[in-house]
Amino acid sequence: MRKGLSIFSRGGSSVMPPPRARLTLQDDDRPIYAIGDVHGCLDALRLLENKIVADAQAIEGRKLIVMLGDYVDRGPDSAGVIDHLLEAPPEGFDRICLAGNHEQLMLDVLEGRASLERWRALGSEATLTSYGIDSERLLRLGSSSDEIGEMVRAAVPVTHLTFLRDLPVLLSTRLHVFVHAGLRPDVPTAEQSDRSLMSLRLPPAQATQLPDRYIVHGHTPVARVAMENRRINVDTGACFTGRLSALRIWRGGGRVLST
Repeated sequence: MRKGLSIFSRGGSSVMPPPRARLTLQDDDRPIYAIGDVHGCLDALRLLENKIVADAQAIEGRKLIVMLGDYVDRGPDSAGVIDHLLEAPPEGFDRICLAGNHEQLMLDVLEGRASLERWRALGSEATLTSYGIDSERLLRLGSSSDEIGEMVRAAVPVTHLTFLRDLPVLLSTRLHVFVHAGLRPDVPTAEQSDRSLMSLRLPPAQATQLPDRYIVHGHTPVARVAMENRRINVDTGACFTGRLSALRIWRGGGRVLST
């Protein structure tokens, strides 16, 4: 095996990934449907989208779907989920996909900043299988780490790699902030790192520093979509429960849709 750091070395790399975009929508009165963590559950995502389309039939004009991140790992078809998100959204809808910590870790592995072992601990076996890769065989291979890395990169389409790289980390509107994990209560939003926005876990009762806006997020599975201290968690653990949820936000009100 060659010396030096590989994408499957135990320690990974200290190189930081490029910063992700942070989006702002001004004066947007469209209905917004925020969808929680999908985690490879393509069938649930399709079913939920059908429910969203039916719910929106009586609403004129365009609508917006905001995906809150964590499309890969744990569930059976991560590759299929990314393929689906690369397709056009339902007719009459726009779609913004945010980055979750699982997309960041997958990208970090593919680009040499993290180890396969670290990714494996968060459910990479299901993702690799969805790309036609036997993850157990990868770990047993005695060939060089560079060759193993090439096997994985060759199985992941360039379009998927570009998708992972281009995901923004945050979306702000006049009344809401959409982010995968949440915001720290003691740090201005602009000063919070991408990794924190994708990985943070706060106690449900901890207040935010945004008294004028609601934070809509996923990342931490909950039994049902709920609001506490102006935080709304939409992650109902689809890969564990089979229940994928969305929150419709429109004209000051909210409605929960689930599979």
